[in-house]
Amino acid sequence: MIRVPITKLRQSMITKIITFALILLIVSVTALPALGEDDETNFIALDHGYTVDYYKSYGAPVIQASITGDPVLERGETADLKIKIANAGSISGFKRLNANQKRINDSIEETIALKEMGEEEECTTAKNIEATLQSETKYIEVESTGNFQNLEELETGHIALLSYSIKVDGNAPSGNYELLLPVTYQYQSNVRTVTADAVNLGITDVDYAREYKTKTETLKIPISIKSEPKFEVTNVSGNLMQGESKVVNVTYKNTRETVAKDAFARIIVMSPLSTEKATVRLGDIDPGEEKTASFEVKADSDAIVKKYGVNSEIKYLDDDGDTKFSESMKVDLPLKATEQKFSITGIAILLIIVIALYQIVSVHRKRNQNDENVSGDENE
Repeated sequence: MIRVPITKLRQSMITKIITFALILLIVSVTALPALGEDDETNFIALDHGYTVDYYKSYGAPVIQASITGDPVLERGETADLKIKIANAGSISGFKRLNANQKRINDSIEETIALKEMGEEEECTTAKNIEATLQSETKYIEVESTGNFQNLEELETGHIALLSYSIKVDGNAPSGNYELLLPVTYQYQSNVRTVTADAVNLGITDVDYAREYKTKTETLKIPISIKSEPKFEVTNVSGNLMQGESKVVNVTYKNTRETVAKDAFARIIVMSPLSTEKATVRLGDIDPGEEKTASFEVKADSDAIVKKYGVNSEIKYLDDDGDTKFSESMKVDLPLKATEQKFSITGIAILLIIVIALYQIVSVHRKRNQNDENVSGDENE
């Protein structure tokens, strides 16, 4: 009886275990990581020796973007911008490849080839879409919160909505602008039919190996900033007086490129100031034109002497006939003390003069009386 040493048996078993572990490792590295949850939509890293390629499709996603709603914005507006993205991809054709691998019986090869061609039609579906809105002008700011958005997939003929928040600067020039929407996505570039030889790698229930490409393109989003009037106070004339009503003239200028139709100027005063007529009609104000509104303002008699700042605004009709209000403008109104007709010094001088006149008259009367008394004594 031949006895094999225990040491050699152990070495043989260890060698087999290591060999089996290496085979499992190779399978897991080359095949299993690519399977994922949905084997039919993930890339299978199989060598071409385990697949057959019957058809090549000619097509890819075509991503388009546009704004839903009115693309015309106003200065100073914070807008929730809705962007519609659509996939208009199409397949221009298929090419039959000369597989002729002789790994599948001729009787069923055509059926398998046609099934692969059907799988090739997914080449127009965009997957893992990532989109970020960008602005290249300082007059439009894209809020960073929620700026990055993604979609799992978008089939051809379908649309999806993305939402971004933007803010238009209050001094932005009117006109046309473009926002940029860089979009990155993957799409299926090829499908290969998995052969029965893949079973040797431990891969089962997988019919196709799919190859994907990544594409990045920048879409342009056109928007417009509406032309509208803008006003500023260019001159204020007139002073207020304690306890009196005075006329104050305020001159407004339209500094923008659009007519303000049927404009009204208004001031907003608070105690100790008041006015009976706070609104004055100015009519149409052309671009660059100035118009003056006269307001009668009364100050309380005990109002503190200082410069008062009151708010003013202009109401007008825009080109669409809608009522608009300008930004609030500050108007400085100086208040002076009431003029005193008689000063204390003047009153004192007047009193001195009166007293002096009284003394003169009194002395003159005494002299007259003395003269009459002397004349009477001489007659006796």
